[in-house]
Amino acid sequence: MLQQEIYEKYIRRTFQLAQLAAGNVSPNPMVGAVLVHQNRIIGEGYHQRYGHAHAEVNALKSVRDEDRHLIKEATLYVSLEPCCIFGRTPPCSNLILENKIPKVVISCLDFTPKVAGNSVEILRKAGVEVVTGILEEEGLWLSRFRQTFVIKNRPHIVLKFAQSEDGFMSKNGKQTWITNAYSKRYVHKMRSEIDAILIGSNTARIDNPQLTNRLYFGKSPLRIILNKNQDLSPTLNVFKGEMPTWWINEKSNGELPNSKTTLIKIAFDENLLSNLLNRLFAANVTSLLVEGGAVTLQHFIDTNLWDEAHVFTGDKILKDGVKTPNLFGQTKEKRNLSGDILSVIKNIFQPI
Repeated sequence: MLQQEIYEKYIRRTFQLAQLAAGNVSPNPMVGAVLVHQNRIIGEGYHQRYGHAHAEVNALKSVRDEDRHLIKEATLYVSLEPCCIFGRTPPCSNLILENKIPKVVISCLDFTPKVAGNSVEILRKAGVEVVTGILEEEGLWLSRFRQTFVIKNRPHIVLKFAQSEDGFMSKNGKQTWITNAYSKRYVHKMRSEIDAILIGSNTARIDNPQLTNRLYFGKSPLRIILNKNQDLSPTLNVFKGEMPTWWINEKSNGELPNSKTTLIKIAFDENLLSNLLNRLFAANVTSLLVEGGAVTLQHFIDTNLWDEAHVFTGDKILKDGVKTPNLFGQTKEKRNLSGDILSVIKNIFQPI
């Protein structure tokens, strides 16, 4: 097996491990690590929960006592550049040096300020052989929530909508189901992995969604409602339950529907979205799922404030109704969900 193939084999394993933490590590990135000695994995781990041990720490802890003497001859594979700053845990670059690991293979750099290649430099200056850029595009995609957050100072924005075969989102003024149960469960999985979810007033009134994860494992996201005049009924589902809700409007006064709802005053002008994203950034929200109707979605598209879109196409023909938003980007993936087609589209005008 060629050296490049070996690198890719173990980096792919770090990706698999990292994904086990989806939805649990924000605002940190998902990271996986594998320790290999002579083509045998002697340790592996991933960052399991925010504030807990990083992937490199867990990989080293997993090494059996009888294999610990091999660490000084092993290669550490990591999906993302190890940290070199003190946060809730000590720097992983120090851990690598303390354990005298001679070689580190990294998929992509971590663009967090004060990291961004500094760990690589620290390790190389200390005599560690460092290889970077292995399956780099895949590594950047895996860590995209964190990378967008630290580069652009806003959450990574995911648009989501369903459309009929003939290009309509719904009948005018009516709740319209287009996709099947498999797609619905997939959407709930998305909710479990995202920090916040957003809709506009019309979606809140017409569809009356809960915006919670009920059909998959894990948490539910922060709920955000855009409602300029603060005229939504407090009995709507989005104000029920234990998950917090941000009610964005231009008034921010009056009685709250419950203790989990926060009124936030933001002007509904040309800076609405940027001001909202600044609030989310300050709250350490690294990812935002926009499930709004056509008007809300188009607003994000027109201002180029989106990073990827998940478009579900069902087998229904509506003939008329609300047209789907105008969207242009690179299709990264297509998946068949028991007849529904999911297209994952990347915004080529918002590169990481």
